[in-house]
Amino acid sequence: MAACADAPDDAIALLSSRPFDAVIVDLQLKRGSGVGVLAWLRERGAEASRRAFVAVLTNHALPAYRERCLQYGVHHFFDKSLEFDRVLEALHDYARERICR
Repeated sequence: MAACADAPDDAIALLSSRPFDAVIVDLQLKRGSGVGVLAWLRERGAEASRRAFVAVLTNHALPAYRERCLQYGVHHFFDKSLEFDRVLEALHDYARERICR
């Protein structure tokens, strides 16, 4: 199952409603910031985020943002303009690792 949200509250509602294998968050959403979603994952969705692939895909790939996201427990941080294709590689690696367990 796939879903998308353009506001933090919508994303959190989706994440609360069912487990996801992968969560890809943009820091700049149409309505708000993805940082709130990362904070929720760390605080309330901790068990789910430990099992899930959690990545940030953003145009705001400054080192300070990267470090902050890693503090929230993000497994991957990708620059949209330079590393978009790496998201698929990382998802593929994650899926292969889960299958081989």
